[in-house]
Amino acid sequence: MAESHRLYVKGKHLSYQRSKRVNNPNVSLIKIEGVATPQDAQFYLGKRIAYVYRASKEVRGSKIRVMWGKVTRTHGNSGVVRATFRNNLPAKTFGASVRIFLYPSNI
Repeated sequence: MAESHRLYVKGKHLSYQRSKRVNNPNVSLIKIEGVATPQDAQFYLGKRIAYVYRASKEVRGSKIRVMWGKVTRTHGNSGVVRATFRNNLPAKTFGASVRIFLYPSNI
């Protein structure tokens, strides 16, 4: 049997971009596993992100749904990135896992 290979890197949805008093739900902050510097995070700019979740109602034969987004730029000095999603991620996904796919690729 063939070994399965993951085509994505794991990450966590930390929060929305924010200031002291104002949240900006259009921009999500994502911590990518194994990335600790802004230089490492540069590789992931433009990559696709998927938040995969299960819904209670079956649609087109599946209860699994996906919200797609894209890494837009780095954020801070710890390797966190900013991402925008087609539909903003809900606040209940703070701390949830996301998948950062390794495409589109420049290499």
